[in-house]
Amino acid sequence: MAIIECKVLVVGAGPGGYVAAIRAGQLGLDTVIVEAKAHGGTCLNVGCIPSKALIHAADEFEKATHFARASPLGIKAAKPTIDLKQTVAWKDAIVNRLTTGVGGLLKKNKVKSVSGWATFVDGKTVEVKTDKGVEVIRAEKVIIATGSAPVELPFLPFGGNVISSTEALNLGAPPKSLVVVGAGYIGLEMGIAFAKLGSKVTVVEALKNILPLYDKEMTRPVAKKLKNLGVDVLLGAKAKGLAKGGKGLEIETADGKAETIAADKILVTVGRAPLTQGWGRENLVLDMDGKFVKIDDQCRTSMNGIYAIGDVTGEPMLAHRAMAQGEMVAEIIAGENRSWDKVAIAAICFTDPEIVSAGLSPDEAKDAGYDIITKSFPFSANGRAMTMEAEDGFIRIVARKDNHLVLGIQAVGGGVAELSASFGLALEMGARLEDIAGTIHAHPTQGEAFHEASLRTLGHALHI
Repeated sequence: MAIIECKVLVVGAGPGGYVAAIRAGQLGLDTVIVEAKAHGGTCLNVGCIPSKALIHAADEFEKATHFARASPLGIKAAKPTIDLKQTVAWKDAIVNRLTTGVGGLLKKNKVKSVSGWATFVDGKTVEVKTDKGVEVIRAEKVIIATGSAPVELPFLPFGGNVISSTEALNLGAPPKSLVVVGAGYIGLEMGIAFAKLGSKVTVVEALKNILPLYDKEMTRPVAKKLKNLGVDVLLGAKAKGLAKGGKGLEIETADGKAETIAADKILVTVGRAPLTQGWGRENLVLDMDGKFVKIDDQCRTSMNGIYAIGDVTGEPMLAHRAMAQGEMVAEIIAGENRSWDKVAIAAICFTDPEIVSAGLSPDEAKDAGYDIITKSFPFSANGRAMTMEAEDGFIRIVARKDNHLVLGIQAVGGGVAELSASFGLALEMGARLEDIAGTIHAHPTQGEAFHEASLRTLGHALHI
């Protein structure tokens, strides 16, 4: 039995794990990373990256379909077709480039990669089942980065026509009819994409609104797009199970009636759960915070020398949060004085239009006891948005009334995900409304709406 000893052991090579390992390697720490599948974890392989590839393909297909009709741009084209198998192959090539790149970065920084499933024996030791047998790894410091997995409904287990987002990203053709269970960001991102590709999509949501993490003002443009795409959204409806023959979903409508929705595929997207089982947690003494591993402001667990990062540690379950935690923990292990003091972690929903939220919403700011001022600037008054046929949506700023400190920034519109860096920077730098208003924003850009939103919140917008 092979035994490996190291300074730092990282369990899981998702965004948090591989960043932690790379940074530890850069800092000269003897580091080993263990991954059961491919480098990059869910995000690179079956999550963030491949889903955005499919969304882009769907957007391009919708454009081509648009041009086959009467287009105000004067562009004319024949009715398009799509070979989804080729699209999936293109997506897989991107994934392969990125995962290969991660492997190369680990190697460059002298991180040893072990492929297999790790199980903790104690707080310093794991056993890894590899293709060549069991390897034992002993480490001074351990970083748990096991991530999360799709939630499976007991009455709709994955298999056959019931799929998770993983299977949805590898279909050979758009299903003629698709039922999406859950109107959160994953469900609507996928549902909108397949609607653009020609599927008849029905969304079933138990709550009374779509995208429950965002307020109705922000979700209204998305609801409008769903309607334009012919997507049926059933709110207050509960999925009950497969119809006979597996070609449909039994539901209970908001008024208590039983109905059956025909479906070639049923995509279940009711959330993700932290992966806290199967890797020997029972052999450790870790305090839990509900279903998550409990950590402090340095990502330390209740066991000395064991850290945890990413989805396994709680909300928000976002890749960029995991990356930032991984970088911080590696530096802490190397002796640097670091702690988690982030003001904002932008959350992005890649629906059509896109949604970005950084910091506090108006309601959250009020609940926190702030006396606020808040205004929005519509993209319908933004020249760049007009030229992009992307006039739906707005940018909204939330600020303290007394000193104009910016507490939160939200946006909904075409391509607004790319503005998230500006929003995050403003919040982390402690910007006031006057700071944003006093910064020259290039013309013509969507970013001008950020400038105008700050001016409007101050009471003197120029272009509305």
